[in-house]
Amino acid sequence: MARSSDADLKPPLSQNGLKYDDLRKNGCHKRKEKNGGPQTGGGPRQRTHDTFEQPPMYVAVMTYLGYGIVTLFGYFRDFFRAVGLEKCHVAQEREEQKDFTPLYQDFENFYTRNLYMRVRDNWNRPICSLPGPVFDLMERVSDDYNWTFRFTGRTLHNVINMGSYNYLGFAENNVDFLKTVADKLQQYGAGVCSTRQEMGNLNIHKELEELVADFLGVESSMIFGMGFATNSMNIPALVGKGCLIVSDELNHTSLILGARLSGATIRVFKHNNMLSLEKVLREAVCSGQPRTHRPWKKILIMVEGIYSMEGSVVRLPEIIALKKKYKAYLYLDEAHSIGAVGPSGRGVTELFNVNAADVDVMMGTFTKSFGGAGGYIAGRKELVDYLRSHSHSAVYASAMSPAITEQVTRAMKCIMGKDGSTEGIRRIRQLAENTRYFRAKLKDMGFIIYGDDDSPVVPVLLYMPAKVVAFAREMLARKIGVVVVGFPATPITEARARFCLSASHTREILDQVLHHMNEVGDLLCLKFSRRKRSPWPDPCKGTDSEVHS
Repeated sequence: MARSSDADLKPPLSQNGLKYDDLRKNGCHKRKEKNGGPQTGGGPRQRTHDTFEQPPMYVAVMTYLGYGIVTLFGYFRDFFRAVGLEKCHVAQEREEQKDFTPLYQDFENFYTRNLYMRVRDNWNRPICSLPGPVFDLMERVSDDYNWTFRFTGRTLHNVINMGSYNYLGFAENNVDFLKTVADKLQQYGAGVCSTRQEMGNLNIHKELEELVADFLGVESSMIFGMGFATNSMNIPALVGKGCLIVSDELNHTSLILGARLSGATIRVFKHNNMLSLEKVLREAVCSGQPRTHRPWKKILIMVEGIYSMEGSVVRLPEIIALKKKYKAYLYLDEAHSIGAVGPSGRGVTELFNVNAADVDVMMGTFTKSFGGAGGYIAGRKELVDYLRSHSHSAVYASAMSPAITEQVTRAMKCIMGKDGSTEGIRRIRQLAENTRYFRAKLKDMGFIIYGDDDSPVVPVLLYMPAKVVAFAREMLARKIGVVVVGFPATPITEARARFCLSASHTREILDQVLHHMNEVGDLLCLKFSRRKRSPWPDPCKGTDSEVHS
């Protein structure tokens, strides 16, 4: 749908007077903080463990009560649909197939039509601009309680983007930065239309693989066109029947799918709990395989660098110590941590100052910090050479688009300083500074937030289903786009809003978000923390609101 051209819908200033013209044009900012001096946010510091504060008991009680009420009303509505008093819009099985195996699971179908459908307006919102620090949103309304939507023709401009994984701000449209991408698009075209093993192995693919290996400090690497498939299609090539996968309970779906497809035995340990991990490893080594008690062919520990729903950072040194003690292998998914943490953006291995060679399989994606698409597997040359001929993602999937390949290459060179500038390190330090500032202010306000102080993923716990919906709508009414997450993506009592910080967020933007968070937190009674609060002045009062370019 075309963007609305009404002049009155595109004000030059935000609600609090911030100028966004330069931000919307380039998707990035380049400036010095007025009150900070030199930016040193990316340097090494004392490590602290993740925090998972528990809410007061009444919050859990009210959360279960809220789900109970909406479930009860859901059964009432199903009764009305059954007797014909209400129209049922959801997909149903035909009468002549009622004795077949059901296509839809009862509870999932019930949850979708009676709970999710009533709040569906908070997800899948259509964006019609660059996903920079601010974006444009197409307005839509529903006349049938979110079963269908229609566009109004209006566009909401300059909505602050607090949900995209654009950690370093490389999802941008700066003409100077993207010149090499345009050149490669002109030279190679938009797609390869072949696999790497056939006619799709371009010289720029080899160049990127060498660059990734150099960036990570390993022998070799291999790139793939899809981040999800990098996990789900490579894990089955590494382990199989007779092998054991020891997986963190909060691992991403792509890791879980890859583990299930492999045919290996899967055992789960508690999130970031080293006692639980060691117990599983000890039992695996002592008992061996079920029934036969033969030793496992391989034991593979699977963890993430930063967990995308918790904001927690893996306890890598301790896991490496256990891996060596029990002679296991380590698979590290750095989708959210590569580029985003560490003094020079090299992920959790650099953050903890551990040897990259101690991680057997290093995986990451280009969809977040690098502003592109796809993923990589890196490690020893023997590992990568094996995957080139045994990975389904390598053998059957189309090669990475040339334009995306160049976008990732130019972003990685910028981070490494190989473009002759310090822009990459500036963005890394800006992200670290934004992360710590935003987290500290939310804690001072009294919100319960999860995760590590270094993590740019900031989950704010909302708990109750009605508050989740109200929070998303109230924030959008204040022109702030947020991501809210509930059951089944999270435990039923831990619904949350997930903020993703970016180097392209200015201090003024963050202060504006914090100002509205403070308002909405008081309005909806979301400040559940029992920690001592610090006095928190309103950042939108008495500050210069102009964004410096």
